[in-house]
Amino acid sequence: MPELRAEPVILGFDEIKERGTLTAVVDNSSTGYFIYRGQPMGYEYDLLSRMASDLNVSLKIKLTSDIEEAFFMLNTGAADVMAYHLTVTKERTERVAFTDSHTEVRQVLVQRKPKGWRKMKLHDIEESMIRNPLDLGGKEVYTRKGSSFSERLENLSDEIGEDIIILEDVAIMDTESLIKKVAEGEIKYTIADEDIAMINATYYPDLDVETAISFPQKIAWAVRKNAPVLKDTINYWLDEVKATPDFNMIYDRYFKYRKTQNLRAQSDFSSVGGTMISPYDDLFKSAAENLSVDWVMLASLAYQESKFDPEVESWAGAKGLLQLTDISIEQFNVQDPFNPEESIEAGTEFLEWLEDYWADKVIDPKERLKFVLGSYNVGQGHVMDAVKLTKKYGKDPQVWDDNVAEYLIAKSTEKFYTDPVVRFGYCRGDEPVNYVKKILERYDQYKTLFAKNLEEQSDSTLVTAR
Repeated sequence: MPELRAEPVILGFDEIKERGTLTAVVDNSSTGYFIYRGQPMGYEYDLLSRMASDLNVSLKIKLTSDIEEAFFMLNTGAADVMAYHLTVTKERTERVAFTDSHTEVRQVLVQRKPKGWRKMKLHDIEESMIRNPLDLGGKEVYTRKGSSFSERLENLSDEIGEDIIILEDVAIMDTESLIKKVAEGEIKYTIADEDIAMINATYYPDLDVETAISFPQKIAWAVRKNAPVLKDTINYWLDEVKATPDFNMIYDRYFKYRKTQNLRAQSDFSSVGGTMISPYDDLFKSAAENLSVDWVMLASLAYQESKFDPEVESWAGAKGLLQLTDISIEQFNVQDPFNPEESIEAGTEFLEWLEDYWADKVIDPKERLKFVLGSYNVGQGHVMDAVKLTKKYGKDPQVWDDNVAEYLIAKSTEKFYTDPVVRFGYCRGDEPVNYVKKILERYDQYKTLFAKNLEEQSDSTLVTAR
């Protein structure tokens, strides 16, 4: 893929604070960002979440494993921070501004141990491995397009006075996929950062990752070169957080406790090694046949309600996977609200009812979905109050963002919840507005991260809300 060059837009920290959202581009990997049992995780993600909270802004995640695309998104303003496990190089500093490093690691050669190595003596194993980078001369080493590993191998070729055959796999966008190819014997060698390589070596015990090919190198995030205040703000935050126990806890969670991380990343319910969003995927697929949305949207809603915990009960008494209220339990004749099948069936029936309720009031199905989701959270009465206020104040009652959502939030102030057109009174409207936003963002992430598993479901998708 050719480089996607763009001059950086002028979009600084003040504008980010004003809109209240920090957008980060990350990759789907066992350390960057992945979904496990419906929950977002990852070293970069955990740091970003902590930083956004400390800066009092919300965090929006965008995903791509293509480094060139990530640079392009950063400089065009589609993202504010490129939060990859990104090696600082001279060539990259001409394109972006790096923050202070959050870790320092060596690059290592990833190679496969000899067949039958468990029965071999240690010195025999060692003799079969490349331990001296000089021995890479004439060898084929695969790297991903645009990575710093290709640059390092080119420099190493100059240092040893012999060409290393660098094969850039343009079809693969992430280092971990190349590591897997080595583990499965498809290719002989690739390069990875040592901490990433060591984690993957716990997945694949046949791998050897002990041969370093570089000195320690800085790993950092990137921002636009014309955003010095944002860079300084992140650097100040990094200095502060690195002095706390939280930073070491976050790092250890993904890089020190490698066996636990292995279990998460290789789980059937992981976007890195698995194909399932939740243990209830089949139930969601069956239930969604009666809805105008696909089952992934239903799964996203269920995670928002219960984090896929069928035994949970809220402070307000809502129960089970779809958080059924006492009214819903009675209305839909639910015998056991903690039974996943009953909960999903009743929740889906309520969603069907809401779809019918809004069908002739909101024409665009993508917009209507937001009204349905908001109503599931706070009740259709409060949302209808917001529709009436939207009409009264001259905005569009069939558009959610910046229109009906604005007046739903306004219902927390006396001027609006006492307005004559309002029937249901006070409402903490920011909660349903954020609820809708989070479900739609999670839906997009589920669709992206589990794309291979979901291709077979594409024909059943009637609504894709963005």
